[in-house]
Amino acid sequence: PRYGTKLAQVKHEGIDIIIALDVSNSMLAEDIRPNRLERAKQELSRLIDKFKDDRIGLIVFAGEAYIQMPITNDYLSARMFLSGITTEMVSRQGTAIADAIDLGLRSFNYNSAAGKAIVIISDGENHDGNVMEACKKANSKGVRIFTIGMGSEQGARIPQVDNLNTKDY
Repeated sequence: PRYGTKLAQVKHEGIDIIIALDVSNSMLAEDIRPNRLERAKQELSRLIDKFKDDRIGLIVFAGEAYIQMPITNDYLSARMFLSGITTEMVSRQGTAIADAIDLGLRSFNYNSAAGKAIVIISDGENHDGNVMEACKKANSKGVRIFTIGMGSEQGARIPQVDNLNTKDY
């Protein structure tokens, strides 16, 4: 038997992906079952199952953006953090897509040769910031941006959430 440690250089061939997930209250609309947020979380979990050599980070945003999980290759932790995401995580409502992109750009290690991408999952139009300027900044850094829209063409009522009750408006 042997024990000890051994240093080895590992070549990273995957890409670094930041998932920016909209957690505004409109993501609770039920035009997609069970609702937009839960469906997005289900699909993201399936996506994580397909990762092999990629690294993932999670950002949640509504009126502001926050890092939920820094970039990692720990897919089990990613699923755990993903399952805990709710609309109550961000107190300021809105859809600040530019803030999510800017935070994603600050989250990457640009010394790494790995490709970089930000995947934005949202149901709404941008309410705060300048999205086009943020996209141009991402492009200049070689970061690709992908968007996934959640919702149906018919739409649905957006539930008004308070601490005890959910009401449709």
